[in-house]
Amino acid sequence: MKGRLELAVFAAGGVTRHPLPAEGKVILGRAEESDIRIDDGSVSRRHAQIYLGPPLRIEDLGSANGTTVRREKGAGGTVRLLDTRVEPGKLVEFGVGDAINLGSTILVVRKVDDEEPEVRGDGSPSSYVIRDEAMKRLYALAERVAEGPISVLLLGETGSGKEVLAETIHRKSPRASGPFLRLNCAALSESLLESELFGHEKGAFTNAVRSKPGLFETAEKGTVFLDEVGELPLGIQVKLLRVLEDRQVMRVGGLAPRPIDVRFVSATNRDLASEVQKGTFRQDLYFRLNGIALSIPPLRERRSEIEPLARTFAGRAAASIGRSPPEITREALAAMTSYDWPGNVRELRNAIERAVVLCEGVIRPEDLVLEGRVQGTASSPRNVPLTGTVPLTPMMEPLLPSFTVAADDATSQLRGSVVDTSSSGSLREELGSLERQRMIDALEKCAGNQTAAAAMLGMPRRTFVSKLSAYNIPRPRKKG
Repeated sequence: MKGRLELAVFAAGGVTRHPLPAEGKVILGRAEESDIRIDDGSVSRRHAQIYLGPPLRIEDLGSANGTTVRREKGAGGTVRLLDTRVEPGKLVEFGVGDAINLGSTILVVRKVDDEEPEVRGDGSPSSYVIRDEAMKRLYALAERVAEGPISVLLLGETGSGKEVLAETIHRKSPRASGPFLRLNCAALSESLLESELFGHEKGAFTNAVRSKPGLFETAEKGTVFLDEVGELPLGIQVKLLRVLEDRQVMRVGGLAPRPIDVRFVSATNRDLASEVQKGTFRQDLYFRLNGIALSIPPLRERRSEIEPLARTFAGRAAASIGRSPPEITREALAAMTSYDWPGNVRELRNAIERAVVLCEGVIRPEDLVLEGRVQGTASSPRNVPLTGTVPLTPMMEPLLPSFTVAADDATSQLRGSVVDTSSSGSLREELGSLERQRMIDALEKCAGNQTAAAAMLGMPRRTFVSKLSAYNIPRPRKKG
């Protein structure tokens, strides 16, 4: 079979992708020791096992909620979906593109051709779609910013396309031939972050049997993209500030700093100015990262891009599982256009990929899983400045500060201001109450699964967990 195989896992409105080996067995389940861990309450600790082929086969390991394989059968110009329940201990063959249900979770093995364009973590392909006028102006400004060495801070809601914009800045810069290092600041512990970012010398700690360069060193002559930079621990913030000021790194256990030549692009959906006031983010680091700020409008404010993005995602998802691109009905397009997309482009991509798996050759409204608000229940679309305030929704992070970039200013200097919110206590309390209720609702929908609930709300898991304590919400216990 040409190309590599990966397993796409659709759970709680989100999707994760896991590369599969060419041969062998892969255990699926909720237990930490599973080869592919699926953190969903409907999945047993040891739920099923996939045998890599050919042929591909799956075995149920005595799960509580069962395993089902859904196959697409065509006859006489029509397409039907047939469900086959996998009996415990028996092997059932399946193919690339067949949907597998583990409880309420859907899995699909898809083919990834080596020449297939990479799709970024925010759900946007590297060949991005731009139709909205505000987005055209934003990308035009980004290309101008890319030409200089200034640090860039990207603002926007989760899944709105910050990583794609960061990659664009890199590709349009004089550093385009160098590496583009992506780092999710919320994904690693403080101790691991330090070792990975700055490297270590032999003997610096237990098991450090040889010297290892840090990620900053490997990005020499390139661009470092710090995603979710607002999640950096204070200890790492201090060290990162030194790197930005001195352009040198000190390996763990090292005696002398090493010079580096990298450009920094950062992204956050948090109000860093507010974090500075609370003492959780260093003001000097904030000013260093915020050489110029660009804000990406959410998808609900650039609805003209929804249809072309949906068709792009549908075509790629269908090709990856060996199907023809499905037709998208007018009713489905209308439903997508009127939906608010709290998870932005990432949520759109997940919804389309799920619909491609479940539909019978045509995507209809019932094939889309759209929960939440539609146009009219939230603020109506408005013209979005190139940089500006990210609209507040009950599920999003606190309001971002208002920034303005003078596009006609040859130096493109940033002018910022922090709004005094001390007189808006009642509004804060009301919004806090709404956010608390949405978190409770998300936990109920996800059977107490905190990771899934955070993903549903478009919120980093670390932020979600901290807000459980802040809002006095009891942390649910995992079911066995």
